[in-house]
Amino acid sequence: MPYVMVQIPKTPAAPSPAPRSVPTSADVARLAGVSRATVSYVLNNTSAVRISEPTRHRVREAAKELGYVPHAAARSLRAGHSRMVLMPAPTVPVGVLYSQFISELQWALGRLDYTVVQHGSVGLHGDQAARAWAELRPVAVLVPGAGLGPESVAVLKRAGARAVLTLGPEKVEGAHALLLDHEAVGHQAGVHLYGRGRRRIGVVVPEEPGLEVFSRPRLEGVRRALLGTDATTTELPLAYKEESAARIALRWRDLGLDAVFTYNDEYGMLLMRALQDEGVRIPDETAVIGADDLMIGRLLRPRLSTVRLQLPSGRDLAELVDNAVRDPGGTPGTHELLGASVVHRESS
Repeated sequence: MPYVMVQIPKTPAAPSPAPRSVPTSADVARLAGVSRATVSYVLNNTSAVRISEPTRHRVREAAKELGYVPHAAARSLRAGHSRMVLMPAPTVPVGVLYSQFISELQWALGRLDYTVVQHGSVGLHGDQAARAWAELRPVAVLVPGAGLGPESVAVLKRAGARAVLTLGPEKVEGAHALLLDHEAVGHQAGVHLYGRGRRRIGVVVPEEPGLEVFSRPRLEGVRRALLGTDATTTELPLAYKEESAARIALRWRDLGLDAVFTYNDEYGMLLMRALQDEGVRIPDETAVIGADDLMIGRLLRPRLSTVRLQLPSGRDLAELVDNAVRDPGGTPGTHELLGASVVHRESS
């Protein structure tokens, strides 16, 4: 059978679509029928120039139609500094209350036209962490917890940070100090338990790494409250695990404690359930008090006594950051942020 060779012509490949050009402020200005300066004023929320609401609406609609967003780097060049506030991501379990506080702060900073960036710096500490943050050229750095020293503050300022703020128990030279007095939390708990007639008081110290910056001052606060009295304190290392709580509950009566401050409400829930499983009657045999005043404490039975923390609003703290940025040469200030008061419920 004869074979016939047939040549199949090549179909030319369809040309690749030309890449779409990135829309510019000039494109927005043409579509909206305004100047580029007007586009800049509107999209950067500049309040110094009066622009009618219809014009603002027209500019925003044009930007939305074109998919235009302002260029952060270009805006930083014009202003002489960025609008980025850098916050190192927490490396410890900070709890519900603190997380809500940070979320509100981020929202409030956004309302003031700052961009909040959380930097994951796991494994970096001190000057090494500060250099990593400085590479991003933030206008402000808000550092929760401890571990930042004067040298790190200097590194950040040389890189252009107009404000460095620390959020923790101690002041750092060169930085604005937003102080959280956790010793007052423990002091309030100790005063309450002593006033309820308790004399052998346990204090939970979480075993989770990093929480000692909060737990040690709270322990010292209880000790200060009981100083010079006939009461005693006993440290209770506790991991946030059912097994750890069960081991403590199993030897509770041997410990001879008639009260416990559980560091916070979450550890309070954990330990109280384990004590009840061992038949320890609360509050008859042991009074229990936590801290943070979380909703879960009100759902327990008996309802959990707690130390309520009074934190400033995110809006107030955002304004403090903004003021520090606007006055970079000012003397770093110290601001007490944390108040504490007891909420007495059935568990104590």
